[in-house]
Amino acid sequence: MQAQVERRKKAAHGAFLVIVVLLACLYIYPVFLMVDNSLKPFKEILTNVLALPSHLEWANYGYVIDKMEYFRLFWNNVVITVIGIAGIVVFSSMAAYILDRRDTRVTKALHTFIITPMLIPFQTIMITLLKFMNIIHLNGTAWGLGIQYWGFGIPMATFIYFNFMKSIPSEIDESAMIDSASTFQTYALIIFPLLKTVTATVVVLDVMWIWNDFLLPLLMVNSSPSSKTLVLAAYNFVGSLNTKWHYALAAMVLAILPSVIVFVFLQRYIVDGVVAGAIKG
Repeated sequence: MQAQVERRKKAAHGAFLVIVVLLACLYIYPVFLMVDNSLKPFKEILTNVLALPSHLEWANYGYVIDKMEYFRLFWNNVVITVIGIAGIVVFSSMAAYILDRRDTRVTKALHTFIITPMLIPFQTIMITLLKFMNIIHLNGTAWGLGIQYWGFGIPMATFIYFNFMKSIPSEIDESAMIDSASTFQTYALIIFPLLKTVTATVVVLDVMWIWNDFLLPLLMVNSSPSSKTLVLAAYNFVGSLNTKWHYALAAMVLAILPSVIVFVFLQRYIVDGVVAGAIKG
């Protein structure tokens, strides 16, 4: 009987493993095709998009790097992402700290008000947002675009921080008050360092989002060549009548590569942050 149960467990485990591998291949294959075709001459892509390249056409990448001014646009992406991440982390963690420690009707209402925008599709407000950003002169610049990400990223980050904050005992605050620490000092010197794991989770998720975002930069900085992002520059190789697929795919690989590297090295923090919040909270 015991042996039969063990065989069933092994069979179930094997079936689960096969399903996971198949799903992984399903998600990885389009990425493989993108890289594969970025290393082909244009004629080979038209002939057979699924075949391996007859020879590696590295010249595609050299042309794209020069044509799209890769390193200048890379710096634009860095500026936008750093500004966006900095504001999201600071403001959402501060908000979550106060909302958790001040358990009143007002803070409960504010908590609902802050996280509700997660439910609002961006497409429903993008025209109004564009007009408002024109009025306050936050469109057309890299730093202005970075600031706009605060409004879209803070609701989700506050939700994550708020759930994790419940795992930090309030006795820590009381000890800090006895030592004459202000609320801000308690947050900055004691609470925020304890949020390292969940902060890493927020940073990784938002880097992947901001770095690879297309729609908001298209609306806000597409008309400003000096503030364009890598993804927008990659889109320039796609035309309505003639698309240079070998260049477009090479540009897309170069555009997403930095965020993929960040994800590969920091992905464990996503699991650690989520698990820590679930267990302690």
